[in-house]
Amino acid sequence: MTGLNGTRPLRYLLGALMLLLLAPMAIAERQSLDRVVAVVDEGVVLQSELQSRVQQIESRLRAQGTRLPPDEVLRKRVLDQLILERIQIQRARQMGMRIGDNELNRAMQDVASNNGFSSLDAFEQALASEGLSFQQAREQIRREMLISRIQQQLVGRRIRITEREVENFLESSQARENSGIEYLLGHILISVNNFSDEEEVDAARSRARDIRQRLDNGADFREVAVAQSDGRNALEGGELGWRTEQELPSLAAGEIPELEVGEASDVLRSGSGFHIVTPLDRRGDEGSGNEVEQHRVRHILISTENRSSEEAQSLAQDLAEQLDKGASFTALAREYSDDPGTASEGGDLGWINPGEMVPAFEETMNATEVGRQSDPFRSRFGWHILEVEEERTAEIGDQVQRRQARQALQQRRFELELQNWLNQIREEAYVEVKTVVSGMEPVL
Repeated sequence: MTGLNGTRPLRYLLGALMLLLLAPMAIAERQSLDRVVAVVDEGVVLQSELQSRVQQIESRLRAQGTRLPPDEVLRKRVLDQLILERIQIQRARQMGMRIGDNELNRAMQDVASNNGFSSLDAFEQALASEGLSFQQAREQIRREMLISRIQQQLVGRRIRITEREVENFLESSQARENSGIEYLLGHILISVNNFSDEEEVDAARSRARDIRQRLDNGADFREVAVAQSDGRNALEGGELGWRTEQELPSLAAGEIPELEVGEASDVLRSGSGFHIVTPLDRRGDEGSGNEVEQHRVRHILISTENRSSEEAQSLAQDLAEQLDKGASFTALAREYSDDPGTASEGGDLGWINPGEMVPAFEETMNATEVGRQSDPFRSRFGWHILEVEEERTAEIGDQVQRRQARQALQQRRFELELQNWLNQIREEAYVEVKTVVSGMEPVL
């Protein structure tokens, strides 16, 4: 079904939501005399924004059991994060990018559903209990979506995967093994702005080696990342999320599988600086070659594009009751489904490979027995009812393998290219910091 395929931006979206939910504090009210702490091209960062983001991150780090760095270090890192966000949002808007209300509403429904809330009202109440308004959450998610969109467009176009690279990947032992293991990837970056400056390079290398030695001596990776890393995920303890072996960044692809959980890699060099990576955690089992479990599925989609979620849910529930009484799935799909690609076919989606659908759809599909229909469930596209007609174990075809190989190579390069791009736009932007990092008093 066109549009149901999972996308990378959703990961950032969910990450943004967790940043909100893991920050149990009341956002500081913006005072009428709010002060500018940084000028960023044609925009500004306000003191209240810096203060509330610091409080969010402090709360989250405490909840994770991660020791906080010195106050002035944390404030400087948070201010750097806000400045970089502001630059990206300005770039996106200059290019005419926007996140419309309908798209944002679908995203809010999706993140609410994926975090166990039965409705947007329940989601709003949960946010309110943590001191956050629904409007604040909406705008946070809108910003994250906009940032993700410009990253995908501008960084993605910098990556070119050749047919020879695809062939080499498919011939590699790693691709043949097709491991089902996932790693929670930790990352520390010591950036280098100018590799022609030998003093800067030597200082960065020495700093990275000192950090590596501290990790060997038992220092906590997340604490060191928060205090020392120049990477974009430093304030998340250096976490880059769960990755399969194929999804590991190219720099870490050969390192992570060989390391024990918590073991730091050697210092690695790239065009953006010096890196240390580690598997913070590991899960899953070895795969079974190129075999995958496929499901033949049909579904009915009740879209929320032109109706409220409550109206869509009510209609989906009515159709489910009709199906329970013996109504034809094919007939109801043809009459009611809002998926133009499958409605005329009675909702038939054909054989589905793992990872082809958005998480809410795939989770429900995997939990539904053959010959049974699911209860109505929600994704960002609306409300669905699905039926699993058959299951089988199948060899992945050559075309599918090549597509997956290309996607894996694209994903591996994305992290390094993204960091290079972030360094570039930061250097190109006009930034004037107007506050003392160790405190909130401006120096104007």
